[in-house]
Amino acid sequence: MSIFKARVKEFEDVLAGPQDAIDLNQLRKLAFNGVPDVQSFRALSWKLLLGYLGPRRSSWTTTLAQKRALYKQFIEELVLPPGHSSNGASVDGGDGDKVDSGGVGLQDHPLSEGPESAWNTFFNDNEFLLQIDKDVRRLCPDISFFQQPTDYPCEIVVHSKGEHGRRLHERVVPAVLSSANVERKGLGMTKINLITKRSVENYAAMEEGQEAHWEVVQRILFIYAKLNPGQGYVQGMNEIVGPIYYVMASDPDLSYRAHAEADCFFCFTALMSEIRDFFIKTLDDAEGGIKFMMARLSNMLKSKDLTIYELLRSQELHPQYYSFRWLTLLLSQEFPLPDVLRIWDSVFADEQRFDFLIKICCSMILIQREAILENDFASNVKLLQNYPPIDINVVIAHAGSLA
Repeated sequence: MSIFKARVKEFEDVLAGPQDAIDLNQLRKLAFNGVPDVQSFRALSWKLLLGYLGPRRSSWTTTLAQKRALYKQFIEELVLPPGHSSNGASVDGGDGDKVDSGGVGLQDHPLSEGPESAWNTFFNDNEFLLQIDKDVRRLCPDISFFQQPTDYPCEIVVHSKGEHGRRLHERVVPAVLSSANVERKGLGMTKINLITKRSVENYAAMEEGQEAHWEVVQRILFIYAKLNPGQGYVQGMNEIVGPIYYVMASDPDLSYRAHAEADCFFCFTALMSEIRDFFIKTLDDAEGGIKFMMARLSNMLKSKDLTIYELLRSQELHPQYYSFRWLTLLLSQEFPLPDVLRIWDSVFADEQRFDFLIKICCSMILIQREAILENDFASNVKLLQNYPPIDINVVIAHAGSLA
């Protein structure tokens, strides 16, 4: 039996064995070394490792049904324009006012500016929806996946029957956004070039009755921002949700793929609950904040290679110039998508979660030791902000060797 077939058999035994309870410790050990890109192994493993599904297989049917129904409710309440139900019907409110099944009366007019006005909220949403729209139209440009139509569009959204606003991209005009900065919740501004390095032509929207994968991702991020107003949407979240959605929407099991949007939303929410401090500036110095994470990486580099550490310090090449993006976005912009999926297998399987992420980042620097020693400041910035192509298994193996 080949090594690959043996690994597949190990995953089958853990994920599809006769026992009702999944051995999460065994799953972590297997996933840490990479999930085989066959069957539904990765999608199911991530759902378990992120806590979306519990270890007891007998609970999955109920959990999935409840979560997917809840997500449909989120779409109806948060995405559809005020005054419209999922079927577009309106009903008599009993006092002469026509209200829809959600209970919004016609007295709540689109021109109403009252703070309690559903329409006022609807229009205010466009401020962060504008940034989401811009970001998701450029998602993972090295592959065509996000520009392609999904086989499972959201029916209550794509069949608008001429009604404007059900499809989120219709609400905004991307050309309006000209700011060079993006606000992080809390204090101050963070330059975009520390967050995102990709810039390509925007993806186009689909015709009535269809929607592209990027439109689905846009809806996931919009709903997340609506449900988390204290945090809202911060640029870079699109790079976190993208790989998760890709995995769910590529599941060979069509019964699961049909619910990729809802399943992705809850997996993304679970992951964001662990890394949300990365995106909140007031928590930068907290134990889970990004400054604390960058300090851990810097300290590890100092202990592993004092020469490199001192050189970068003498060049005033501060960790935030490169590792801010590495850590905040879990390396999703430094490598091609298949490599990102492989990295995330290990990161999600790590019980300490981000200890191994820091080791990978440290290894990325150590592997480029010779080049860094020869380079000046500008060349090292370019090297670390645009990491050269490399076999990701080399990086992961090196990270695994760090104590």
